[in-house]
Amino acid sequence: MKILITGGAGYIGSTVGSACEEAGHEVVVLDDLSAGRREFVRDRAFYQGDVADQDLLDRVFTENQIDAVVHCAAKIIVPESVDEPLAYYDNNVGKTVALLKGMERNGVHRILFSSSASIYATDEEFKVTEESALDPGSPYATTKFMVELILRDAAHASDLKAISLRYFNPIGSDPKLRTGQQIEHPTHVLGKMIDAWMDDSTFTVTGVDWPTRDGSGIRDYIHVWDLARAHVAALERLDEVTADDPYQVFNIGTGNGVTVKELVEAFEEGTGKSLNVVYGPPRPGDVAGAYTVSHRAKELLGWSAELTQADGIRDAIAWLPERKEILGY
Repeated sequence: MKILITGGAGYIGSTVGSACEEAGHEVVVLDDLSAGRREFVRDRAFYQGDVADQDLLDRVFTENQIDAVVHCAAKIIVPESVDEPLAYYDNNVGKTVALLKGMERNGVHRILFSSSASIYATDEEFKVTEESALDPGSPYATTKFMVELILRDAAHASDLKAISLRYFNPIGSDPKLRTGQQIEHPTHVLGKMIDAWMDDSTFTVTGVDWPTRDGSGIRDYIHVWDLARAHVAALERLDEVTADDPYQVFNIGTGNGVTVKELVEAFEEGTGKSLNVVYGPPRPGDVAGAYTVSHRAKELLGWSAELTQADGIRDAIAWLPERKEILGY
């Protein structure tokens, strides 16, 4: 297949691109480079611009026989979404509608959407399946929920076939170190641990009064390469799994719930160095968290996670000198 990846110059999109190519598919990238890096495009066909630019979309679809779109382009910083909700709704929701219009006009009827497990309501045991209650806890999460509703409705009203992959918490890098986290000082938990480890500064556990086993937030940390492989599996079985219903959702996680304090312990074990840990209040938009107990992706897509949390920590650290060489920081 020939796959268009929006946001394909970013951390996840570029890794998905590598997984697609290793599976024998051809990749085209559309990215405005507001967060992505040109270096991550590598030698793939590349269009720089806005995913909502209709003239650009027409050119991309005219110049390429696109079989499916993987839609990764989005704003993703939860506290920022609390401060700037309209920017998030405009970018994540409005521009997705524009993308869908461009696809429909050009006869492209398959899309794989980067959704998020942050749309789930808090469960007493923090375990969720695709049928669990939904209650987005931030404007960022709400944008993902809204796009899912749009995809569902569009698929039921047209020839569109759509799959939403509800990501849990990606960590690590491409194991071949072609790409990784491109943000110099990322806002996610492992990135902040690495910064504290490198700078000998403090790492703040944001929230210690959650109703979890140790008071810190609980997450399902999935290696980004396993996440990328899930996209390939979903693309290759998209027609099959949407045969009865054109809109489908899948949780993409390991099935293991790990608290932030437990991740600190795993990081210290992996690096052999203790972190300077302090405790603080939750950030705006933070939630207690969740992990998946669903086997739906394994049963219908033939996919399951293969890499461990330790692999993710190892690869995230191994990426640092490569990042320095490729990106200069």
